[in-house]
This record gives sequence, C-alpha cells and structure tokens, in this order.
Amino acid sequence: MATNLAIDPELLEHAFRVSGERTKKATVTVALQEFIARREQAAILDLFGTLDWDEGFDYKAERAR
Repeated sequence: MATNLAIDPELLEHAFRVSGERTKKATVTVALQEFIARREQAAILDLFGTLDWDEGFDYKAERAR
C-alpha cells in the first residue's frame, strides 16, 4: 500500500541515523513496530495488580496429580 506522508525531515533524519537502517522505508517500519510494541507493553503493565491470588494454592500438590 503506497502512502504519502509529510514527515518532519529533521525527525526522519535523526531516526534514520539512530536506527542504522539503510532506507527511509525501513526506518519508518522499525519505528512503527517499536511504537506498537511499547504501547502493547504499556497495556500489559496496566494489568498488574488486577488478578486475585489464592494464597492457599499449592502448585506442588497440583503437579503430583
């Protein structure tokens, strides 16, 4: 899918240098992948502390079944 974007040239050039990628397309692709991964990780962090733990659960006894 071809898409034309107006990206800040200084920002793109900085990302290009930092990423070490050989093309602008690869740089933008890596940046989008990292953006998505960080957002998904943040969503997972929101789940911490939301589970109810059964303090009486004996995982060793469950293994012996």
